Amino acid sequence: PTITPTPSLFLPTQPVNCMSLLTFLSDLTVPDGTVFTPGETIDKRWLVENSGDCHWNETYELRLVTGADLGVDPSQPLPQTLSGDQATIQIEFIAPTEPGSYQSAWQAYTGSGMPFGDVFYVDITVE
Repeated sequence: PTITPTPSLFLPTQPVNCMSLLTFLSDLTVPDGTVFTPGETIDKRWLVENSGDCHWNETYELRLVTGADLGVDPSQPLPQTLSGDQATIQIEFIAPTEPGSYQSAWQAYTGSGMPFGDVFYVDITVE
């Protein structure tokens, strides 16, 4: 999977007692219900905002919270993103071999394993 972080390579010190938040802004690719053939690569991108006051560092991750893993590890890195900045999350899924409707739901987690922010989805059909 390819993650496109915001341009901040060195994050400032994490604020004390900060709150981690993620706001889903939009689907950038693969609208809900998009049809794929079995085994096809799915380049899914979401636009999100770090709407909390914690900076997302290398300890933050995305986790599959429900649905199909669609051929990827159920734990993915979250782009390192400063508080208040936007980021594009990109995961390259693989369409299942069996026809049907599939949904995969993802949520961000802090380095200490606490979920936070909006849950976002990929929702596809395989024919």
